[in-house]
Amino acid sequence: MFGKLFGRGGERPAGADPYALPVPRKKNGMYTLRALGDVRVLALVEAADAGEWEAVKEALAPFDLGRDHHVLGELAELDGVEEWIGRAVEEDKEHRATALLISGARHISWGWEARTSARAVDVTQEQWRIFHERLRTAEEHLFEAAELRPEWVTPWRHLLTSGRGMSLGHAVNETRLDAALRREPLDLSSHLEWVSQLQPRWGGEQGQALAFAREAFAGAPDGHPLGCVVAMAHIEDWVESDESECLDTPAIHEELAEAARRSILHPDYERRPGWQHDFNMFAMALSLASESIVCRRVFHELDGAYTTWPWTFFAEPEKQFARRQRQA
Repeated sequence: MFGKLFGRGGERPAGADPYALPVPRKKNGMYTLRALGDVRVLALVEAADAGEWEAVKEALAPFDLGRDHHVLGELAELDGVEEWIGRAVEEDKEHRATALLISGARHISWGWEARTSARAVDVTQEQWRIFHERLRTAEEHLFEAAELRPEWVTPWRHLLTSGRGMSLGHAVNETRLDAALRREPLDLSSHLEWVSQLQPRWGGEQGQALAFAREAFAGAPDGHPLGCVVAMAHIEDWVESDESECLDTPAIHEELAEAARRSILHPDYERRPGWQHDFNMFAMALSLASESIVCRRVFHELDGAYTTWPWTFFAEPEKQFARRQRQA
């Protein structure tokens, strides 16, 4: 199977996680991470791509979809899930909550596909109509999933995204954030979504997101991935700024380096499926800041594993990753 997927160049590094996918042949010293780099996630993605609900449920057995944002994200981003997940919602009463959660997450991604990443003024009326129609379906399904499984955090994290897309306002989304953090006080994905919500382009004020990120990470134990929220807050500041070198200051160098050391580079950090997403956030933030020492180590640990987010803030994200990896 792996030869078919990756060609003859695919190989499994010595001493690697037994569930790790073989590293494919690299181009320009990099490769795009697939299925979180995990054979179990690949089986899940392949089952979902085939529209085989029974196989999807079987492949989900090792994971807790109500808490694992990365695994849910693989299903949410997969084209075609929307074509069959509705049947699972209606027909599988025992697993209705799981089907609703997948459907809700997928409808948000599907909605954004219709809206595109264009500026609001450039989105057509028809695009807005489809966007809001899909988000309304997402909200309905996510709320029911949350009602059926009140301990789950993932419905509330995705309701933050739909709420932002539907412009429901700060008060509504703050209530949703509180609901997520009551279930998982240190949930990284919910914190990252709130960093986006606090940006000026979404109605926030300059400096709010970074202050939120700093306070959140200050309360996290060593080795917790919540340090990524500091990296992402600085990336968002760069996106909002007119100065391309706005992060290149000694204070920001020190803050990002220390956040990386205390989170993803700490011995207590656990490399779960999709850990490369955390490292990519720091790789981009550190490279934007022109920090050299810790940035080199982060790229070394990635060993060429590229994740689309957050590099899509660049016009040519893959080229930027490859260039900054060479410079590190």
